[in-house]
Amino acid sequence: WREFAKEMDGVIRIGAVNCGDNRMLCRIKGINSYPSLYVFKTGMQPVKYFGDRSKESLKNFAMQYVTSTVTELWAGNFVNAIETSFASGVGWLITFCAEHGDCLSYQTRLKLAGMLEGLVNVGWMDCGTQGELCDNLDISSSTTAYFPPGATINNKEKGGVLFLNSLDAREIYQEVMQHLPDFEIISAASLEDRLAHHRWLLFFQFGESDKSNVQEFKKLKFLLKDEHIQVGKFDCLSSPTICHNLYVYQPCLAVFKGKGTGDYEIHHGKKILYDIVAFAKESVNSHVITLGPQNFPDKEKEPWLVDFFAPWCPPCRALLPELRKASKHLYGQLKFGTLDCTVHEGLCNTHNIRAYPTTVVFNQSDVHEYEGHHSAEQILEFIEDLRNPSVVSLTPETFVELVQRRKREEIWMVDFYAPWCGPCQALMPEWKKMARMLNGFISVGSVDCQKYYSFCHQESVRGYPEIRLFPQKSNTGHQYYSYNGWHRDSYSLRGWALGYLPQVSVDLTPQSFTEKVLNGKDHWVIDFYAPWCGPCQNFAPEFEILARTVKGRVKAGKVDCQAYAQTCQTADIRAYPTVKFYPYQGTKKNVLGEYIDSRDAKGIADLLNEKLEAIQNKGKRKKSRNK
Repeated sequence: WREFAKEMDGVIRIGAVNCGDNRMLCRIKGINSYPSLYVFKTGMQPVKYFGDRSKESLKNFAMQYVTSTVTELWAGNFVNAIETSFASGVGWLITFCAEHGDCLSYQTRLKLAGMLEGLVNVGWMDCGTQGELCDNLDISSSTTAYFPPGATINNKEKGGVLFLNSLDAREIYQEVMQHLPDFEIISAASLEDRLAHHRWLLFFQFGESDKSNVQEFKKLKFLLKDEHIQVGKFDCLSSPTICHNLYVYQPCLAVFKGKGTGDYEIHHGKKILYDIVAFAKESVNSHVITLGPQNFPDKEKEPWLVDFFAPWCPPCRALLPELRKASKHLYGQLKFGTLDCTVHEGLCNTHNIRAYPTTVVFNQSDVHEYEGHHSAEQILEFIEDLRNPSVVSLTPETFVELVQRRKREEIWMVDFYAPWCGPCQALMPEWKKMARMLNGFISVGSVDCQKYYSFCHQESVRGYPEIRLFPQKSNTGHQYYSYNGWHRDSYSLRGWALGYLPQVSVDLTPQSFTEKVLNGKDHWVIDFYAPWCGPCQNFAPEFEILARTVKGRVKAGKVDCQAYAQTCQTADIRAYPTVKFYPYQGTKKNVLGEYIDSRDAKGIADLLNEKLEAIQNKGKRKKSRNK
């Protein structure tokens, strides 16, 4: 596999996934045997490889998917092909095949076309049939030559043509890459103006001998063309002040987003071609900027999320792409910035940063530290919760007032936690997410047992986190129920809590189904289920939320298909659970109803509202026609 990867380097990208560490990814991709070899290409389904696992067989299989163009040149197209290409600044690599000597094989030509895609055109000429043309070019035996743009084709001495003696694709590729022009060096005088009108990926170097000139990086121009990102260099020795103002103190690269020198982001990942491509594409389309003392948010009206990090720390580097993702969702509501604590130590000390990464939201005088997992989804969850808090922070006094003295029909869920406890920290984002899902049905709170230790002890809290549900008050009922489930994710907790809501939906018999649903004058939504079916049990609390959401407009009913098989058969129920809508439109309803293809309370409620609106509009049109 490694030999094959070396051989194909630059033509296709080779990767490996450890399914022991990434079980979920492998399961999603349908991998059920090891090793499983697949080729992935944009615009087509992944293709599995079933052949012999030798380097040669793998190479032949992979080359089928290299669709770069190798042009056959002859007297009829030669001049036009060369001139058109030269006019757009692209040279030609041509292998001439004559009677004497070796010319490049078909596979080598195709490999070179893939490796040089977008940089150099690749062609071949048969001197056996194009003898006159080869004579004019002074080609007498098989050879390969690179013609840079503007080369004088019929005078090889003066025209800068590069003749290549190798038959190896990688050696030819390296020689041609060396002859391609380097990136433009931006002058200090034109920098501000250039950055204000275009997106740029800039390599900052300190003097000419800088090692950032990797030949492979010349591909960046082509790879970033679709994103309209220009690529250039800036020498910090020509203007130390500019680099100092950008906090650039060593060779690095940064993306400027087309708004001058103020809106930019420094790259802290690996200096590998495709890592740089991914960074540049993500960065120009997101809203994260590099901060320093000059632009650090200070008592600004707009809220900021600031990530204090160190480039040497792997979790910090892993968080950066997640911040970019999150910034796209919150554009216009929250600004995103990153501060490198290895460069701005004083500023990090001012804000008492003791660990990396530390992510903080500054909202005028309020400061909130983010303590969840390093994913875009959880950052968005955290921000949403700051804007609309879903969990009530309870004190011993408010616990007595709101929970113990709750109204008769009120239900509370309370998390007793300690800030230092790892499982409590992992639970918190899920707890907040669950609280938002239960909004309007169950009140959710939390008690900090480090702060109120004696109160928690008095309430017999013996471990953290302790999750308790305080049900609707009844004369004989429990004071509370403790959650002992294995899973502490928002969906599992929500499902458990909803089980304590009193039922709003109606249990129907064959008789009441006929009388109330089919012959009645109400709209009905029905859950056809079987008591033994797992998905039905999972859906039951969801259906109760639906029943509460549509109460007053649509009645909700349940039919037990194990007890009333005949009714379910008549309604054409073939799977459990099945949800059907029975709208009243002035006549007896059809027993088949309207199938609802959703298992989400909100989704079903939205669908029912649409259907009710359509019925209402139909009724209005009918009335106006009758008038």
